Amino acid sequence: MALGLFLAGMLLAGCPCVFALDPALGVSQYAHTAWRVRDGFTRGLITSIAQTPDGYLWLGTHFGLFRFDGVRAVPWQPPTGEQLPSTLVTRLLVSRDGTLWIATLKGLASWKDGKLRDYPELGGHGIPSLIEDREGTVWAGECCHQSPEELCSIRGAAVQCYGKDGSLGVGAQTLYEDSKGNLWVSTAGGFWHWKPGPPKFYGLLQKTLFPQSFIEDTDGSLLIADTEIAEIGRFSGDKFDAHAHVLPSSSQRPAAFRFLRDRDGVLWIGTENSGLLHVRRDGTDAFEQLDGLSGSRVNALFEDREGNLWVATNDGLDRFRNPAIPTWSAREGLPLEAGGAVLAATDGTVWVDSGKALGTLKHGRVTIYRQRPRRDARNPTQLVQERTDHQLPEGPFGALFQDHSGRLWISSRGAIGYFKNDEFHPTSSFGTRLPYSISEDAGGDLWLSGQQDGLFRLHNGSVVQKIPWGTQEFKASGQRLAVDPLKGGLWMGFSPVGLGYFKDGQLRAQYSTSNGLGEGSVNDLRFDTNDTLWAAMEGGLSRVKDGHVLTLTSKNGLPCDEVHWSMEDEDQFVWLYMPCGVIRVARSELDAWSSDPKRQVQVTVFDASDGVRTFATVYNFSPPVSKAPDGKIWFGAVNGVSVIDPRHLPFNKLPPPVHIEQITADHNIYWQNSSGDRSANLHLPARIRDLEIDYTALSFVAPEKVFFRYKLEGWTGTGQTHWGQSGTVDQGPSGYRN
Repeated sequence: MALGLFLAGMLLAGCPCVFALDPALGVSQYAHTAWRVRDGFTRGLITSIAQTPDGYLWLGTHFGLFRFDGVRAVPWQPPTGEQLPSTLVTRLLVSRDGTLWIATLKGLASWKDGKLRDYPELGGHGIPSLIEDREGTVWAGECCHQSPEELCSIRGAAVQCYGKDGSLGVGAQTLYEDSKGNLWVSTAGGFWHWKPGPPKFYGLLQKTLFPQSFIEDTDGSLLIADTEIAEIGRFSGDKFDAHAHVLPSSSQRPAAFRFLRDRDGVLWIGTENSGLLHVRRDGTDAFEQLDGLSGSRVNALFEDREGNLWVATNDGLDRFRNPAIPTWSAREGLPLEAGGAVLAATDGTVWVDSGKALGTLKHGRVTIYRQRPRRDARNPTQLVQERTDHQLPEGPFGALFQDHSGRLWISSRGAIGYFKNDEFHPTSSFGTRLPYSISEDAGGDLWLSGQQDGLFRLHNGSVVQKIPWGTQEFKASGQRLAVDPLKGGLWMGFSPVGLGYFKDGQLRAQYSTSNGLGEGSVNDLRFDTNDTLWAAMEGGLSRVKDGHVLTLTSKNGLPCDEVHWSMEDEDQFVWLYMPCGVIRVARSELDAWSSDPKRQVQVTVFDASDGVRTFATVYNFSPPVSKAPDGKIWFGAVNGVSVIDPRHLPFNKLPPPVHIEQITADHNIYWQNSSGDRSANLHLPARIRDLEIDYTALSFVAPEKVFFRYKLEGWTGTGQTHWGQSGTVDQGPSGYRN
């Protein structure tokens, strides 16, 4: 039986992912995944990372070469009868022609089109450095053996080495080519400018220093890292300043070891003992082992074709990618308790109720407002400022609200006031509890829902009406308020159950599960542009229009039932925050469902892999979500505030390369792609009954979100697995499409 293989990958569900890291975010805001050696990911220390044109990542380790597809790291096997100079891989390089260069402790090899080539000119020597210059020449540096160390250039079949007379010094530890085409070579006690022009050596004052990494700075000067000092040197105009940059303090005295400048120009520094440093225009932040990094020593940094940043450490491999939904938390300067009410003001400032303090976020800068300064407050930075206002209540704080005149109302225990011109003005006292919710009617009066105190109406900041809970009118407390924009009056979500409409001093209508309302408490209320009321419920999303109630649940396609809030963006997509993630559904889908309540809606799910931090329960105070003037949707998350930018969702448009990895027939393996071989036409014996095809698709942003469609002569299936499909095959030719 001849099996013809035709491969085509597709993302069925659309993967919310990135094409580059957002330089405006801090390193702790990126989506981070770690694979640890101690958990069995690979054998031994990972020393280097590279990516070949077929999409695979290659990992050099102390125990050989591994090929990684985002899910599995598979040991690479050379062709039968051949081997690498050593299983201890020191450096990897993929040249522009697609060749994988493999430097080892005892020599150099290259791999392309199923052929392994050895370079005897470098045999027996450790090769710590590899680079391809702009002319296509590959340079390999020897280091750290007793015999004279050499620097070798390889172009085609020609190999030329320099330094046999010992003039190079103690090896070529690091190679770097800058934007002007200058080739730099580090050795003990200094570094060489190798080309263009005659080689020239620059010695360092400390002869024991061994520069570990070079990177070009934005002004064209050369930054030089060495593990012996906590500073980064700068070389410019034939002058070297060993103390040009002092690294920020961390849990240990950091020592720069590896440099990488990503495609957005952001500088990343891997340290020998303190993890990863992220250098931005507005400061430097760190990500250490205590933050979740797989190890404390960074051996290699690499940016793949999709913009993911890879970090090889002394205990594993880490990936950083841009989240679809980033979060600001205490790491970015917000108060530790952040995660309550969130209000995006008309001037673009985002206000965050953190319980004991108020925080604002604008243009990436955080301001914290308190009644009095904290004794343990950290020093203000370029990104975080603290302000004190003795008129501001001490906290805790409850609901937030901005009225039609632009005043920002802040509620606290039994009191309320407003901010204007960056100053707080207290107005009224009422009750003893924190207000759950605040709304404004057409006349400009404010309505407040107190926890156990009742419903309050304020005119010009003064309480003019109070209706207690637990009366004949309100047998339950109303925790959520929304003014009806068409009919006037006030809608209230009651606890523990129910929805009511209040107008002219009377409760005019009530809804419960018997009317079709979702089960449990009302978590949030929202009117859309068609004056339809949407109630986020413990038991679904309820739609109330002209006295008719429908509820959308998991039976209609939602991934779970409870809805914390809903918000419509500027492009007619509705967003839902649920315990199982953030959900996006087109407004047209909801309109079609309202006409056919049994209809299944199509949704996109954003989960933890996209940066979403979810609550199992609802935070008490409103608003839980707010849309800013620029269309961004801000909402309270676990210990922080998250943001959705609907018009700039980072969807990955790169199609993932799809590869067949193994073919098994009747429990016998007939073909494996463990060495990168590309066998096209495989002939299997007749009367095969059980066929298994293992395949993968190489998207490293979120491999768990890659979906496949496959077809075997009239049989079609879909799946998410990277590890094969099997089935019975009738006698005769069969075609498999993936």
